[in-house]
Amino acid sequence: MTKLMQNPPTARKETIEMQIHGNTLRDDYAWLREKQSPEVIAYLEAENAYSNAYMEPMKGLCDTLYAEMVSHMQETDQSVPFRDGDYWYYTRTEKGLQYPIYCRKIGTLETPEQVLLDLNQLAEGEAFMAIGDMDISDDGNLLAYSTDTTGFRQYTLHILDLRTRERIGGPVERTGSLTWAADNQTLFYTIEDEDQKRQYQLLRHTLGTQHQTDALVYEETDERFNLGAGRTRDNNFLLLESTSHTTSEQRFLAADQPHGEWTLIAERINDQEYYADHRNGLWYIRTNDAGRNFRVVTAPVSAPDRTHWQELLAHRTEEMLEEIDLFADFYVVTERIEGLPRLRVVRFQGDGPAAASEASIPFPEPTYNAQSHINREWETTHYRYGYQSLVTPNSVFEYEVTTGAQMLLKQQPVPGGFDRSLYASERVFATAKDGVRIPISLVYRRDSFDHKNPLYVYGYGSYGYSLPVGFTSNRLSLLDRGLVLAYAHIRGGGELGKPWHDAGRLNVKMNTFTDFIAATEYLTASGFGDPARVAIEGGSAGGLLMGAVTNLRPDLFHVVLSHVPFVDVMNTMLDASLPLTVPEYEEWGNPNEPEAFATMLAYSPYDNLHAGKYPAMLVKTSLNDSQVMYWEPAKYVARLRTLKTDDNILLLNTNMSAGHGGASGRYDYLKEIAFDYAFLLHELGVVKQ
Repeated sequence: MTKLMQNPPTARKETIEMQIHGNTLRDDYAWLREKQSPEVIAYLEAENAYSNAYMEPMKGLCDTLYAEMVSHMQETDQSVPFRDGDYWYYTRTEKGLQYPIYCRKIGTLETPEQVLLDLNQLAEGEAFMAIGDMDISDDGNLLAYSTDTTGFRQYTLHILDLRTRERIGGPVERTGSLTWAADNQTLFYTIEDEDQKRQYQLLRHTLGTQHQTDALVYEETDERFNLGAGRTRDNNFLLLESTSHTTSEQRFLAADQPHGEWTLIAERINDQEYYADHRNGLWYIRTNDAGRNFRVVTAPVSAPDRTHWQELLAHRTEEMLEEIDLFADFYVVTERIEGLPRLRVVRFQGDGPAAASEASIPFPEPTYNAQSHINREWETTHYRYGYQSLVTPNSVFEYEVTTGAQMLLKQQPVPGGFDRSLYASERVFATAKDGVRIPISLVYRRDSFDHKNPLYVYGYGSYGYSLPVGFTSNRLSLLDRGLVLAYAHIRGGGELGKPWHDAGRLNVKMNTFTDFIAATEYLTASGFGDPARVAIEGGSAGGLLMGAVTNLRPDLFHVVLSHVPFVDVMNTMLDASLPLTVPEYEEWGNPNEPEAFATMLAYSPYDNLHAGKYPAMLVKTSLNDSQVMYWEPAKYVARLRTLKTDDNILLLNTNMSAGHGGASGRYDYLKEIAFDYAFLLHELGVVKQ
């Protein structure tokens, strides 16, 4: 352990108490919420100085790790071009530049390049730069796009004439989704509520008019719901989607009639979702009205309500129907079977929904990720999909629907001597305390695997999100130092469908945490890692996971990396004035209800900190995070400092100019990863300082 001459910062206590459901919630650090307070900023900067001082002896290791990661990056690169209308679109990067450049070519790939947006130019003078949404008019002449320069995920709309490079619209603040109507004159966009931070209004802008006169088309008054606007793949209709975590409804409008009346497909029903696309006068609707894992129905455009729904694909209890991609002559179903994705291609018999033939795309590895890629063309016989695994770099394939032939268009280059044959991946299962089997994806280097390796376990387990089993060259810096890396597909995620999500939310949320503990215990007992050298990592809701399991079993883990962690569950979920609180009731519960309160209080990391020994911990946040406010991890660290009885290091590191995802530039992001890995390796004793 690195010895520090200085003591860690001490946050002053200013106690407030809340009485609820016969309980007293005590909070000594609520004052850290005052973002504009010089005292708060000074405290965060003091914590940064403390963490930097601790990491100073590891600067050489940080530099080495960063250099390794850059060496495995194809610094000058280009994405696979895709066709949309008359143009081929792609992004490219240049060595030494932080951000991508968005480009296109007309007709063929041999014509001169037109740069649409160079994010490096947009980022000049900014500490942060991110694109929110982009859409190009049907004639290819107008670009609507939005930018965030703080990391708060608050986007500003701009409209650019691509013929003259003149700004002809914007700026409009707090925008979300953007979509053009077919007349090349009308732009629909959503607006964020300033307090609730949800997209709640749809507006219509006509070129040549002032934005102050933009028409309000629709307003969503239910605080649980967000709006999103887009087009069907055949471009015939505009769609307006209103969704919560568990419920949705959609409206449509002919794309060539932007001033017309929007039509509701079907009224929302709590805990039912549906998502529609259009072909030949029929809506193809993916819905979970008849079962949690979704089915597909059709309905005529003229009568789209539920009474006219006709089943096309039935619900299956053991298989999740995640997506349907619709084209003129075929559709592709993305399913998840035993936690792994499958792509099934179905050819239409004629203009109706009847099938002529179907085929599944085979995948060769025991654990992998596969998903639809960018497919903008409606009338086509080709389908593009992405494939990757823990040992196979991201790859883009093109599948010929009529013959079943496949072509690899690009596999992401990994310079620096990468040899995939040196690494192995496996899929194993742990058993939860209630007997449920928990999938775990593993990767390790073959020539260093000796059953005594340091073990790294990553988890998330919330919102029905399926933890992707993908490739990152950054991981080589851990694998090549002998670590075994494991990804636990615990309940609360979506790997085994909606029931898997249901089994790890609301009143059974504790399953998420006990699953992770069971997975870690299984891995060490099965020889996949040294029980004395276990590192764990998670971010956001995965940071909640880190906090909960560390309270439950601090003895099981040696080092913890916790990114933007949702750890102050009770105070956040009891404060409806915070942007995301009310929509999150569907995931965690409403603590104003006694039963939900008791469940949440039992696992809330901040409230369950206790005197005792804790692992070495690096807790990271960003000052401009809009999803998990910076004060949650700051309060958590401040309180834990007063309770822990060990000498293990506890660090709080705050990015003072970023948001939920950390640094926006690709080189800056690698420096953050190098910092994390240096901490992890040092605490595991893999690298001595």
